[in-house]
Amino acid sequence: MIKIYHNLQCSKSCAALDFLQQQDTEIEVQEYLNDVPTKSQLIDLLDQLGLNPLELIRKTEPIFQERFLNLKLTDEQWIDAMLAYPILIERPIIVKDNKAVIGRPIEKVIALFK
Repeated sequence: MIKIYHNLQCSKSCAALDFLQQQDTEIEVQEYLNDVPTKSQLIDLLDQLGLNPLELIRKTEPIFQERFLNLKLTDEQWIDAMLAYPILIERPIIVKDNKAVIGRPIEKVIALFK
């Protein structure tokens, strides 16, 4: 089973989903802007990605620029910020066999299948 944390408005996320749909595998699609991950799911994703919370945040998003740009927050506070504003979460995130990648560029998604 493959899981993708997907944003319908993101071309990179749509490209990753298109690739996944071409594979012979079952896919679970979570549109994370409408179905926000739980705190424990987000912590698990960070562990699977090998990232700290700040590394998973989209720093070019207007909400980041307006509210968080010059703040020094703890990891837990960054996690809470992503849960409050899921648009801050990098996308897409693909999980396969307890490993996760941010699917940009698409080669990272392809590498999960090798």
